[in-house]
Amino acid sequence: MTCAACGATNQAGNRFCGGCGAPLARSCPACAHPNPPEQRFCGACGASLQVTEKERPLRDPLAYTPKHLADKILTSRSALEGERKQVTVLFADVKGSMELAQQLDPEAWHAILDRFFSILTEGVHRFEGTVNQYTGDGIMALFGAPIAHEDHAQRACYAALHLRDEIARYATELKREHGVGFQARMGIHSGEVVVGKIGDDLRMDYTAQGHTVGLAQRMESLAEPNTCYLSGATAQLVGGYFELKDLGEFTIKGVAEPAPVFELRGAGALRTRFDVSRARGLSRFVGRDADMQTLDAALAHAREGNGQVVGIVAEAGTGKSRLCFEFLERCRARGLAVDVGRAVAHGKNLPFLPMLEAFRSYFGIADTDADRLVREKIAGRLLLTDESFRELLPVVFEFFGVPDPQRPPPRMDPELKQRQLFAVLRKAVRQEDAEGQRITLIEDLHWIDAGSEAFLEQWVDAIAGSRGLLLLNFRPEYHAAWMSKSYYRQIPLAPLGPDAVRALLDDLLGGDASIDGLAKAIHQRTGGNPFFTEEVVQSLIESGSLAGTRGSYRLVTPIERLQVPPTVQALLAARIDRLGEREKQVLQAAAVIGKDFPEPILRSVLPDADLGAALRLLKDAEFVYEQSLYPVAEYAFKHPLTQEVALHSQLKEQRRRTHAAVARALEAAHADRLDENAALLAHHHEEAGDAGAAARWHRRAAEWAGLSDIQRIGRSRGRIEVR
Repeated sequence: MTCAACGATNQAGNRFCGGCGAPLARSCPACAHPNPPEQRFCGACGASLQVTEKERPLRDPLAYTPKHLADKILTSRSALEGERKQVTVLFADVKGSMELAQQLDPEAWHAILDRFFSILTEGVHRFEGTVNQYTGDGIMALFGAPIAHEDHAQRACYAALHLRDEIARYATELKREHGVGFQARMGIHSGEVVVGKIGDDLRMDYTAQGHTVGLAQRMESLAEPNTCYLSGATAQLVGGYFELKDLGEFTIKGVAEPAPVFELRGAGALRTRFDVSRARGLSRFVGRDADMQTLDAALAHAREGNGQVVGIVAEAGTGKSRLCFEFLERCRARGLAVDVGRAVAHGKNLPFLPMLEAFRSYFGIADTDADRLVREKIAGRLLLTDESFRELLPVVFEFFGVPDPQRPPPRMDPELKQRQLFAVLRKAVRQEDAEGQRITLIEDLHWIDAGSEAFLEQWVDAIAGSRGLLLLNFRPEYHAAWMSKSYYRQIPLAPLGPDAVRALLDDLLGGDASIDGLAKAIHQRTGGNPFFTEEVVQSLIESGSLAGTRGSYRLVTPIERLQVPPTVQALLAARIDRLGEREKQVLQAAAVIGKDFPEPILRSVLPDADLGAALRLLKDAEFVYEQSLYPVAEYAFKHPLTQEVALHSQLKEQRRRTHAAVARALEAAHADRLDENAALLAHHHEEAGDAGAAARWHRRAAEWAGLSDIQRIGRSRGRIEVR
């Protein structure tokens, strides 16, 4: 490459002239057009100039991906390849990297960038994202694929805040050592991608849908130094969980209309979906009288000295947190002490998170308390309970992250330290009876970390014979050995029935004549899941289909079809992705057949699958249920939205092939009843892309429907004449 400034010849891949140090033009890898060094996209063809193998050797994902994440990707890759995924994309890069590079020795700059990349990858992996691409002076990361997460947008934002703080510390270090100002910027957008092949080396091919990747990159380029900008799509998913500053609408290249942009400022006050619901204003509490009576009975039993453990199990969104909240409010109103600890989706990498939250509540520790005050509260409470705790205080202080500098804990085996902490927990649970009954709630055990789970086992053992009530909630996939205890009882929380949903929607929407029939349509779509119901209503409000205020909405635009809200789609898609490969394949094929699917038709579509075992697992996980056993086994999706998400995740070509197979199976199975199944056959042929066959079956369905009407009229007239 020849330098335009001094005429010196440089090696291919050089970014600066070896003769004079001037920046060199960059040849586009797609069309070879020379571009100024500051450009990020080719001026001739628009291809990215940021990543070329010549500029920086390709990094091996196996080398920089932690083993536990690599194992997750490789285990689930075959179930993810060739699917549509809702993801959040994060871009991060150095602001003004060209200018910085000119100020530093090339080796020093190379070392600075390497450390920067290490900070970025560690931060992304901390929240189970994956670094999909190195962009020369930054990275592109994905959250939600290839590892599926229902909270992919939140994880990306947590990662961005973590990176902001880490990069700020690194910038201070560089200012001190090199005298240069180091600034980074980040951009985040949420949308859909198609996952391609995932190789043994973890490299993932994907195809962006619409502006998914481009918008994330635009957010990054708009961002001020040391900030992170979010698109409106991401802001909608994380509102309340994070503090956002609305920057207004920006004109963005490639986007027809001005788009809203937000700055990510910090973590918000809300941590769970239930927190968001409370912030909006809780809807009417309906349909849970029997469940509340069960909890009251357990509390009364514990009050007599028969400590109780109660587990509330249900699918996501069914109302576990709401039931617990209403029950605990009743307990507080009676003057009972209540402690709460919550596991969170990204918390498996944060040891003891739910336990520490519950323990801090037990000791009355506030977030603003200084370390010394925390130690005083812990010591005061424990010594008041039992003076023998004094020797264990240094270990307890260390566990809470407030070690006493005057009395550090002795060096000991970690297992011994854990046994000492367990001893404190067991004795505290048993000796609290003197102060009165205490209720503790640990939420979302399906996300609990291993350390907290070990404490929970001890807690369950200790509760026997006490006056305490340990309340737990979790999804059906969580299981534990302590569930066999005689003092454990489980409440399987059912979806709301039609009357309860109608009462809920009356509270949310009101009774305007324009919304007649909407409650029934929403119930049919959501299967009585309260969270899904509320999110569908919220999406109708945000889309402008409903106008008014709570309890007095009216329909202002026709609703052709109730869409799946992004929050619900992310939750269901992540749950489906956690299935084994066989079960997921069966579920997706069933979704093509329809909400109801006969086992013989499914077996014809998937002749090689171990169908019986897969259906049992899907039934146990409450994805499907048996609708009838005779004359043939027929199943149905528990929630219509689950069927829709499983259907939408498949590529069009895969769906077409399955629809064609279903049509063939139906024709063979119902050879003697083709007329009455003609409409269904027309649907499957149409979805398979066979317009000719679809037209023939539509005509046959119309002819059969007309003949049936004539026969019904004839029979009716015949009865009248007899009379």
